[in-house]
Amino acid sequence: MSLWGTLTGKKASSTSSVASSSSSSTTPPLDTAPTTTFQSTPFDPTSAQDVSSFLGNTSLPDPSQLHPLAGLNQQTLDYLSLDESALSDLPGSRSALPSRGWSDDLQYGTGVTYLSALTLGGGYGMIEGLRRTPASAPPKIRLNSVLNSITRRGPFLGNSAGIIAMVYNGINSTIGYYRGKHDSANSVVAGALSGMLFKSTRGLRPMMISGGIVAGAAGAWTVMRKTLF
Repeated sequence: MSLWGTLTGKKASSTSSVASSSSSSTTPPLDTAPTTTFQSTPFDPTSAQDVSSFLGNTSLPDPSQLHPLAGLNQQTLDYLSLDESALSDLPGSRSALPSRGWSDDLQYGTGVTYLSALTLGGGYGMIEGLRRTPASAPPKIRLNSVLNSITRRGPFLGNSAGIIAMVYNGINSTIGYYRGKHDSANSVVAGALSGMLFKSTRGLRPMMISGGIVAGAAGAWTVMRKTLF
């Protein structure tokens, strides 16, 4: 090999090309023909799954098994109390709604009394606002007067009646617990005491008037309850 061939590498490239050609000529060609054949099967509509195959009763879980007490024998559970829904068994305790005791009477009685008094007070305030405003006044002024009267009379009467109802139900339930029954005497006495307590800071005369009014309302409710229920 000459010096020029050593520097340029022409001899080496020609030698490598000759070697690669000789190796490719000696290597047998690869067989690229497929060894297996694929045949597609025709689609049969009768073999397809429908909705009932995966929405059947056997595939869906039982909803009753999702309950926390599912699979437990409630007869053998000593710590589980199932008497919370039992109604009160005191004589005369039946009312317009089923009652389980003093807590239900307190909630129902106070809520119904408050909403009724709030509605009556709002109606009285609306009439008062319309009467105080002259007919020739602009609509905005009349509306403002009506809203002021409603918000003044409605909440006042509703809050007052709600407080009296809370005290009344507490006293009535206490008397019924110690007497062992609910009757008209319990309601009248509880109404008189709650009315007197409500006006106890105004003097003796307002106390007696308030007690008489609430006792009369309690007596009327007792008569209506016996008549209707």
